[in-house]
Amino acid sequence: MSRILITTSSFGKDNVSPLDLLQKAGYETITNPYGRKLTEEEVLNLILEVKPVGMIAGVEPITARVLQQAKGLKVVSRCGVGLESVDLDAARSLGITVTNTPDAPTEAVAELTIGLIFNLLRKISFLDKELRKGNWTKESGSLVRGKKVGIIGLGRIGKRVAEMLLALGTKVAGTDIQPDYEWLQKNQVPLVSLEELLKQSEILCLHVSYTVSNEQLIGKKEIEAMPKGAYLINTSRGEIIDHDALYFMLTDGHLAGAALDVFDHEPYTGPLTNLDNVVLTPHIGSYAREARVEMEIQAAENLIEGLRKQA
Repeated sequence: MSRILITTSSFGKDNVSPLDLLQKAGYETITNPYGRKLTEEEVLNLILEVKPVGMIAGVEPITARVLQQAKGLKVVSRCGVGLESVDLDAARSLGITVTNTPDAPTEAVAELTIGLIFNLLRKISFLDKELRKGNWTKESGSLVRGKKVGIIGLGRIGKRVAEMLLALGTKVAGTDIQPDYEWLQKNQVPLVSLEELLKQSEILCLHVSYTVSNEQLIGKKEIEAMPKGAYLINTSRGEIIDHDALYFMLTDGHLAGAALDVFDHEPYTGPLTNLDNVVLTPHIGSYAREARVEMEIQAAENLIEGLRKQA
């Protein structure tokens, strides 16, 4: 029986349907034994041991070295949106099909983004901690309504976040390298330069894929360009932000707060964990049960279809 290696850490935990799909299609499934993001070496060792014809992958590194050792591998099905963890050039040269699930996580990531904004502006996590310490602390927060929100990246998720924010009474502007002009006009969202967006954003949300060209897109200079007392939200990719610069600008008082679901190194254990004006979550953007199940089913279907085409 041909084997499928599932390297993402939580596949099938909320619903066994995706695993059933693979098994009914005649495949044996081998899941991630560590329950966490794998290193390159761990992925390689599993591939050499399992010898899969297909993989369902998370964000673990599937490098050229890994793919070159994966004899018999035909399809890598990403359970998620971004493909930066897979060496696409190496996959192409080896005839390995790579797919993703761009639609399923949209609502989940968008809702998390909105939740993080409310958490920051009303200081929910901070006040919860204070109360648990026995401190009946009352601090005024801010309303979301009326705020100027900038969105970097108006793809599926960025557009959905914008729609939600517009419904809450914010003023939304954005920047994107491939603008959807029809959507912009319909929703009356101004398209501006990055420089202008930074200058006017009281809340800045990042919704871009990671590429080498946008690594540390937001550094000290960019944060300094934002209004004093602004907030920064990142639910896209950790490498987009210079974390050292972010820490400095938070402790310096230029930024009022930040919320991060993604980090340049994961699991994250850095100095941001010591700040009260930061909300941190462990890369859970897609971890809404309904979205996760849909995403995993799509990943399984993509894998089965990809293997059928390669048969």
